[in-house]
Amino acid sequence: MEIKIMKKIAVIGSGTMGNGIAHVFAQHGFSVSLIDISEDALKKALSTIGKNLDRQVAKGSLTEANKQETLQNIKTFTQLKDGVANADLVVEAATENVDLKLNIFKEMDSYAKAGAILSTNTSSISITKIAAVTKRPDKVIGMHFMNPVPVMKLVEVIRGYNTSDEVTNTIMEMSKKLQKVPVEVNDYPGFVANRILMPMINEAIYSLYEGVAGVEEIDTVMKLGMAHPMGPLQLADFIGLDVCLSILRVLHDGFGNPKYAPCPLLVNMVQAGHKGVKSGSGFYQYTAGSKDLIVAKQFAKS
Repeated sequence: MEIKIMKKIAVIGSGTMGNGIAHVFAQHGFSVSLIDISEDALKKALSTIGKNLDRQVAKGSLTEANKQETLQNIKTFTQLKDGVANADLVVEAATENVDLKLNIFKEMDSYAKAGAILSTNTSSISITKIAAVTKRPDKVIGMHFMNPVPVMKLVEVIRGYNTSDEVTNTIMEMSKKLQKVPVEVNDYPGFVANRILMPMINEAIYSLYEGVAGVEEIDTVMKLGMAHPMGPLQLADFIGLDVCLSILRVLHDGFGNPKYAPCPLLVNMVQAGHKGVKSGSGFYQYTAGSKDLIVAKQFAKS
């Protein structure tokens, strides 16, 4: 099976996932166009990438020369049309919102060159549905990177209904060049990672909501009893409670099974603006510069 050679990558979205994806591609010698409508967001992304590269230099996993080469491999754009024009692969890493992603893919499809592969970092939204708004559904695929991207090895490679074998094989091999471990999965709600992870997080929230135990107690049980590196409530804060809610709704809508229904506590927290680390408060309080975790409030229903 033919493997397409790709050298130029466009990444749409410069947030946590987008800048991490750009970082990894650039570090492995690819020419990266990082695209965002906000110039300030792009500046912040480059600063974040620089700091993360500094950590790698400090650990000895990267030289100062490697760091400079990586940064030189990244160019920023505020216009999607300009950023994707010469790309062999476009990776969309925008907010987990169906309508937003569909609109972006329509634009990507119209501006990217004919042979370009269009991929999405979605953690739950149907690849087949996204591909259907393009004129190249055989060239649309999911590349679900894990956070933090420079550290985590897994890439879920999700085949849409029409994704070709050539495109799938190309993305599997490219992921290996990034020193990642790609796993091929099929296009069903939540794929594998979030179909398993989100019900666990939701059940942890229900356990809190129903007064079974407190935040720290639930997380301690899962860390010490199940050898998880962090508890499910802290992990939910890290992912973003709004993202968790969005994924659970995709699962609930996709399968129609009440076991995926989001806990009312999660819904209320997101509506109140408590989204986890990104907002400074979720199940825990987050203070800049502090590694101490303080439970945000008493959560059990009355």
